[in-house]
Amino acid sequence: MKVKPSHAVATDLPPPAYTELDRLCVTTLRMLAADQVEQARSGHPGMPLGAAPMAYVLWSRIMRYNPENPEWPDRDRFILSPGHGSALLYGLLYMTGFGLELDELKHFRQWGSRTPGHPEFGVTPGVETTTGPLGQGFAMGVGMAIAERYLAQNFNRQEFLPIVDHFTYAIVSDGDLMVGLGCEAASLAGHLCLGKLIYLYDDNGVTIDGPTSLSFSEDVKARFEAYQWQVLRVDNGEDMEAIERAVRMAQAEEERPSLIMVRTQIGYGSPKAGTSASHGAPLGPVDQAITRKFYNWPETPFHVPPEALQHCRQMVKRGREYMAEWEARMGAFTSRFPQEAQKLQDWLAGRLPDGWDQGLNRIDFGGTMVTTRQASGKALNAIARRLPAMIGGSADLTDSNQTWIWDSDDRYIHFGIREHAMGAITNGIARHGGTVAFCGTFLVFSDYMRGSIRMAAVMGTHTIFILSHDSIGVGEDGPTHQPIEHVMSLRLIPHLTTLRPADAFETAGAWRVAIANKKPVALCLTRQAVPVLTERSREMVAKGAYILDNCDGEPKLIILASGSEVHLAMETKQELAKLGHKHIRVVSMPSWELFREQPESYQEEVIPSHIHSRLAIEAGVSLGWREWVGNRGDVVGLNRYGASAPYKLVMENLGISVKVALEKALKLLQKG
Repeated sequence: MKVKPSHAVATDLPPPAYTELDRLCVTTLRMLAADQVEQARSGHPGMPLGAAPMAYVLWSRIMRYNPENPEWPDRDRFILSPGHGSALLYGLLYMTGFGLELDELKHFRQWGSRTPGHPEFGVTPGVETTTGPLGQGFAMGVGMAIAERYLAQNFNRQEFLPIVDHFTYAIVSDGDLMVGLGCEAASLAGHLCLGKLIYLYDDNGVTIDGPTSLSFSEDVKARFEAYQWQVLRVDNGEDMEAIERAVRMAQAEEERPSLIMVRTQIGYGSPKAGTSASHGAPLGPVDQAITRKFYNWPETPFHVPPEALQHCRQMVKRGREYMAEWEARMGAFTSRFPQEAQKLQDWLAGRLPDGWDQGLNRIDFGGTMVTTRQASGKALNAIARRLPAMIGGSADLTDSNQTWIWDSDDRYIHFGIREHAMGAITNGIARHGGTVAFCGTFLVFSDYMRGSIRMAAVMGTHTIFILSHDSIGVGEDGPTHQPIEHVMSLRLIPHLTTLRPADAFETAGAWRVAIANKKPVALCLTRQAVPVLTERSREMVAKGAYILDNCDGEPKLIILASGSEVHLAMETKQELAKLGHKHIRVVSMPSWELFREQPESYQEEVIPSHIHSRLAIEAGVSLGWREWVGNRGDVVGLNRYGASAPYKLVMENLGISVKVALEKALKLLQKG
C-alpha cells in the first residue's frame, strides 16, 4: 500500500482562550461520569475525572462530526481505546446532542440500556467501535486511518477540493501502550506514514495494581519516535489551550502519526486522586460528596447546568454546517465526476457492483489436484478485479496464504509479522466503511489474533480472515505449525462463520459467501493439494452442508467430513462398496454455522435424525462433532499434537486415514 499522505494543513493561529463556561462543561462531564458509576455501583470513575479536559477539547474545538447523522461519511473518527472510561464518552454523547438522553446515563451498566460498561458499536449512537480489551481500539484506529487513506487515494482529485478528508482521533491509555497489540499497531502506523492519525495519551502514571513504575519504566517518547511518530507533550492535563495547540500541531504533520502525551491525574478532584483506588470502583458516598465539594457541585446527582448543556449542544448546529459544507462539495464533485461520485456512494453504502462474482464461475484452477489456498488466491483475485473496494494483506505470508492482489499494490497491506495487530487493524478498516477488508496468516497463528477475531464477531464487522495451512497436512514443519484444535476453536466463537472448503470449487463458493454475507468469516485452507470435485460444490457451500455423494434408497451410514478429509470420506465409501456396503451417503460439511441457519427440513434431508449410524472425519480434535454424529456415531479425529514428516506419512501414522475410517464405519454398520 502506498504511504504518501495528502490532507489540508491545520491553522497555525493560537486557539481562543478557554472560558469559565468551558471549564463548567468539563466539570459537568466529570461529575456525570462519577454519578453514573456511583448510581450503578460499578465502573471506572478515575479515567473520566482525569481525562475530561482533553476529551472536551477534541469534541468542542477539534473534531468535525454531526450529532444528527452519526454515520456521516467524512466525519472525524473518535475512539475511546480505554473503554472502561465509557462514562466519559456517554457524557460527551449526551451533552453534544447525539440523542443519548440523561435517563440512559442514569441506567449505566444496566440491562437493556444504551450505556453498557464498555462502549459497544451498534448499541450507542456515536460509538464508532467496540472497545475495552486494551490495544484493540488503538489498533482499530490505525485501520480507520488506512481506510481513509485508501478512499482518499481513489476519489480525491488534485484539481478539486478533497471529498475524503478526515482525521482519526483516540484517547489511549498506559495499557494500550504496554500491550503487545498496541506496539505492533504503532509500529505499522509509523511505517505507513499515517499523518491523519492523532492519539492523546492519558499519561496518568497509574494502573490497576498501582503506579505504572511497578511494571513500566521505558521512555515512551523515545519508543514512539523510533516508531516514526511525532511525539508532543502537554505537562498539565488541565491546560486546555496547551492541549489544543498540540492537536493543531499534530494536524499539521503530514508524514507521521502523532502521539500527544498529556500528563493527567487519575481521579482528579477526588480524595482518591492519583491512586489506583479511583480506577475500577465507585468513589463511594463519602468520597463522592467530598469530590462534589471540590468542584463546588450541587448534591443532586446528574446535575447538568443549563448553560453548559446549551453550549455543548451548539455542536448540533455546527455539525449540521460541517455536513452541509461537505454535501455542497459532494454536489459539485458529482456534477464534475458523476461516475466517480456514484462509485463512492456505492462503496460507502457497501453495495456490491453488478457481476462482482461472475469471475468465480470462470476460474481455471489449473488441474485436478489443487490446494485450497491456491484456489482461494484465484478466487480472491477474480473478485478483486470487479470489486476495487477490496483491500487487505498478510502477516508476511503473502505467497503462502495466496493473498496477493495481482493487478495493484495500492490496495495490498504488508502487515509484517504482527498477527494480532493485523486482525484488529483489519477490523478497523472494515468498521470505517467503504471497503471490503481481508487479512491472512497460518491457521495455527490465529491464536495470536484470537482477541481480534472475537472482536470482529462481537461487532459483526465484515472482516475476512484467510487462514491457510489448516491441518497436520502442513507436514514437515511439525506440531508447532500443525493446527489441531484451531478449526473447532473458531467454531466456538458466536457470530463467526467458519468455512473449511473441501476443494477448489467449494473454495470459490466460500469466497462468494464471505463477500455476500457481510459478516466476519474465517476461511480455513489446505497447504496440500486435494482432488477437485464437481462444479455443483461451488453453489452448495452456502448451505453449510450438502449431500456430495448419495446412494440408492435410504442410507445405512452417513459419513460427514470437512476440508481435505472429504476426500477420505469418498475413498472410504469406495472401499465399503468393494465389501458390499452400497447404502452409504457422503456429506461435505464446510460450515457448521451456515448449516444451522438452514430450515429444519433441509437439515433433516441431509442428516436424517432416524439414521444413527454416522461417522465424522476431520484432521483435528473430535470434540464438537457429537452434535452431528450423536451418541451412537463415531469420529475419526486427532486428539494429540502432530509430528514432523511428509504430510501423507503424518496423516497415515496419526490415524487420519481410510484404514481407520473403514474400521470405524464397519463397526457402525454392524451395530445397525
